[in-house]
Amino acid sequence: MPGHPPEGAIAPPDGQLSDRSLSRLGAQSLSAYVHIPFCASRCGYCDFNTYTADELGPGANRADYAGTVIREIEFARGVLGATTTPLHSVFFGGGTPTLLPSNDLAHILHSLRDTFALAPDAEITTEANPDSVDKASLAALRDAGFTRISFGWQATAPHVLAVLERTHNVDKALAAVRAAQEVGFEHVSVDLIYGTPGETDDNFRAALTAAIDSGVDHVSAYALIVEDGTRLGAAVKRGTVPQPSDDVAADRYVIADEMLSSAGLEWYEVSNWARPGGECRHNLAYWRNADWWGFGPGAHSHIGGTRWWNVRHPSAYATRIDAGKSPAQAREELTDADQELERVLLGIRLKEGLDGIPDDLSAPLVSEGLLEQHDDNLVLTRQGRLLADLVVRRLT
Repeated sequence: MPGHPPEGAIAPPDGQLSDRSLSRLGAQSLSAYVHIPFCASRCGYCDFNTYTADELGPGANRADYAGTVIREIEFARGVLGATTTPLHSVFFGGGTPTLLPSNDLAHILHSLRDTFALAPDAEITTEANPDSVDKASLAALRDAGFTRISFGWQATAPHVLAVLERTHNVDKALAAVRAAQEVGFEHVSVDLIYGTPGETDDNFRAALTAAIDSGVDHVSAYALIVEDGTRLGAAVKRGTVPQPSDDVAADRYVIADEMLSSAGLEWYEVSNWARPGGECRHNLAYWRNADWWGFGPGAHSHIGGTRWWNVRHPSAYATRIDAGKSPAQAREELTDADQELERVLLGIRLKEGLDGIPDDLSAPLVSEGLLEQHDDNLVLTRQGRLLADLVVRRLT
């Protein structure tokens, strides 16, 4: 969860939703996101809502965290009432979720199952750093019901990992994937970052080759973004690290698309490739603008056209939960026009494409080779994926 949320309107302490939003609950799938805000150290490029142990005081520490999240789960049950919609997916993100003991992650998952029920084929995902797990902890997660794991590799070249301030090496990255496969995870994914200062085309090709050869069924690849307020951002401003090049990033994207497609991992979202059946169903729920409740500090939620976001600091979050109040900092009610805009913003990124786009907006983009017609839907071409933000601006 990078960046800072909009101001929004004051959220009611009891968290109650409008009749309009509650009446829409069940029209789409329902998912849960659980934010684990802990990191062993903060990477220099990261502006996510994360904290190291020495930044947190009593009430916000790792030992108490699972119990606090479980109390928010109970609070959510009261807000959502007697809905019988089971959870389509659960995603533990961070931070580094696997800095919590496997038993704590299992307790949170089991609370979600007991409180809301899981769909029979629910996808249960956790993110992990390669050096935050071992075979025993992975086996415990698999036994608890986790079906998918996403490892934050980011790179494999030592000098690129050093710029990103990652603490693992390629051997640990590969060993973590092997261990997850050996204990029976149905889906294993890796995240890569491209365009890091000092990275070469060959460095990135080597990372892609390692991911492909490891046998994972999903790869996410993102261009490095230099965020204000991060150590990397400060270094770029000082001139000690060069600003990443947009042209280099575009070239790397093409490399990723060519190599992954040739290996049988097809793009299904601009930054995501998967073998058939390996697509991340939880993230598809976001891109399709479905419903989800986000648990934890800074987590965002969307139910029936109402969006809200929790207070960011774990201590403030725990204080509100302990008082029996909503941890929401603010919220907004989306109009039908807002939701149509978001349908375009999010849906155009998917390979399945979008329908209902007026010809006067789509025809020029088709003629320029940025969109193509697939049956009734418009789909980004590779060039369109490189210019996805431009396409969105012109469609909206």
